[in-house]
Amino acid sequence: MKGQDVAIAEKLNVSRETFERLAIYVALLERWNPRINLVSRNSLKDIWVRHIQDSVQVFRTSKPVDHWVDLGSGGGFPGMVCAIMAIESTPETRFTLVESDQRKSAFLRNVARECGARCTVLARRIEAIDPLGADILSARALADLTTLLSFCDRHLGENGVALLPKGATWKKELSDARKEWNFDAEPIKSLTEPQSVILKIKGVARG
Repeated sequence: MKGQDVAIAEKLNVSRETFERLAIYVALLERWNPRINLVSRNSLKDIWVRHIQDSVQVFRTSKPVDHWVDLGSGGGFPGMVCAIMAIESTPETRFTLVESDQRKSAFLRNVARECGARCTVLARRIEAIDPLGADILSARALADLTTLLSFCDRHLGENGVALLPKGATWKKELSDARKEWNFDAEPIKSLTEPQSVILKIKGVARG
């Protein structure tokens, strides 16, 4: 690896093999992005922190599970990054990435094939899919928390956990969501954005 690559791998605290898979992913994203707008052009310049590291920290808040579901996967954050991280650390985990946009789904399938990630991509709307029974459910920049909890209610299995990155307005979203839902929430401080958190949510039930 080049010196810059070594520095990035050390910052992420990943093995050479995992870094190389992530680098393949980044190269594919840079190639596809001008055609299908997977991430904004500005954030592409800082992809290793804004998207990769931000997703790696979601993976590290989890424990080994059988089935991880990522909703509204888009360019694959955090779901595809987590699937790549799992290749070495929890190879038994299977991933389901849900993305209704056909072109983005094609991109995700290409990344999974090139990186050897164990994941299925469903090119369907979240509401139209039979309950997925997820042990872990993740979603990033998809919807407000109240809406996400309706997806959790449908797709989380018994004792399942949701890992939901949220920005500076997360406290208001929590307050609003509690008007309609009962749930336990643990905010985990983000390593990449000082005002952001990962909400670790359990016990979702209608209020």
